[in-house]
Amino acid sequence: MSKPAKKIKIFDTTLRDGEQTPGVALTTDKKLELAHSLSNLGVDVIEAGFPMSSEGDYNAVKKISKEVDTVICGLARALKSDIDKCIDADVGLVHTFISTSPQHLKHQMGKSEDEVYDMAVKAVEYVVDQGMPCMFSPMDASRSRIPYLIKVCRGVEEAGAQIINIPDTVGVMYPSKMRSIIEEIRKEIKIDLDVHCHNDFGMAVANTLAAVEGGCNQVQVAVNGLGERAGNADLEQVVMSLEILYDIETNIETERIYPVSKLVERLTGIRVMPNFPIVGDNAFAHESGIHVHAVLKKPITFEPIKPEMVGARRRLVLGKHIGVHGIEAKLNELRIKVNGEQLKEITNKVKDLGDMGKRVVEEDLVAIAEDIAGKKSKKERTVELVDIELNTRLGKKPIASVVLRVRGEEKKGRSEGVGPVDATMNAIKSALGERDITLEEYHLDAITGGSDALADVIIRVGNGKKTTMARGVHEDVVMASVTAFINGINRILEL
Repeated sequence: MSKPAKKIKIFDTTLRDGEQTPGVALTTDKKLELAHSLSNLGVDVIEAGFPMSSEGDYNAVKKISKEVDTVICGLARALKSDIDKCIDADVGLVHTFISTSPQHLKHQMGKSEDEVYDMAVKAVEYVVDQGMPCMFSPMDASRSRIPYLIKVCRGVEEAGAQIINIPDTVGVMYPSKMRSIIEEIRKEIKIDLDVHCHNDFGMAVANTLAAVEGGCNQVQVAVNGLGERAGNADLEQVVMSLEILYDIETNIETERIYPVSKLVERLTGIRVMPNFPIVGDNAFAHESGIHVHAVLKKPITFEPIKPEMVGARRRLVLGKHIGVHGIEAKLNELRIKVNGEQLKEITNKVKDLGDMGKRVVEEDLVAIAEDIAGKKSKKERTVELVDIELNTRLGKKPIASVVLRVRGEEKKGRSEGVGPVDATMNAIKSALGERDITLEEYHLDAITGGSDALADVIIRVGNGKKTTMARGVHEDVVMASVTAFINGINRILEL
């Protein structure tokens, strides 16, 4: 039985396989921004793209290779032309591949095992002859005949490959089988072993960890689990599992994980599910009174990972399951003092609203508390909307202009966006000069029917240090969104 490595290298394929997520297309500038973030995160290798696939991908890989201080990898089929394109793009590692499974040999390539073996060995020899480090992948390895797979791996090792990647290309492995295959290969192969798992049956992370148990010392992952079909093994889950569950080191600076995940969300437009592990909105959210009470006393009771460890924050959710301890913590956070009886009454009111299916946000809690405590706040708001102008034309990005009163001083902002709401919120941020304020969550409901329905917008706003939820109701969706955003900004600036 193989002993897991004490330290695992992280090979990130967000910019290559991650970009193959349906609906995702990254410009060179976006790829470069992500590459810098991945480098700062501490990944060991960044697979920046497939240079032969398009001129745009070639240019992006070349720019990243020049500007990012991490090993940059380019993907190439087992063809001289593909390999040359990678080398021309100035990569630090050429990743060449060819299929080895019976299904691919027969239906995709129409070649024999001997022909594919020769192509694999010659491709690796060519990369090495150019003075380049080489990683080789027998594509669809998990469905390949094991004796043939091992023969190919031996051949490319002798040809000079430095790393062999074992891909579960169509995601059909399960952990015990994945570990067994890697153990068989590890007995025969001395160079570094890598693994690339797809998530078609929801086991990409589990299979990746099983491969580590079997003897892999490098793993391929993508931020937020992006990738073809159901995606790849998720970087966040793999890294934190290695670090916490297996006590295996990586070079990842874990406190950067959450910010990088949010950057990938923003640049790709693909949101992670709220209940997604590590980086989902609910990963460190608590509503149950029993849980909240315990977490406030000792976080380890219901949090296997400290949110700060991945750059996230704990969040207490206001709803029908919350108890007095959660409400008290929220009120303290909002700097609102109440007595014991008032606290119980406020808690019951929040629970009543939750039972009616209402979503309670911080400003609702403030209003309830002030009503029950008999203390209506007369404090002037930090930010007020004075005027707004929105210009939308068919085929053009909307442009918004706003005038705000900020602490008594008039400020103006103008910006465009992908839609009228985005443009208006960008204009507000421009007027404030608050680049750190971000919209973390947006939820829209129609309160009434018809084209003149009242829009109820609930958002979560953050500034990297604090986060709050706010609401806006208006017959115009843009105005409801603006109202909610300004309410949230005021709450952030006042906390």
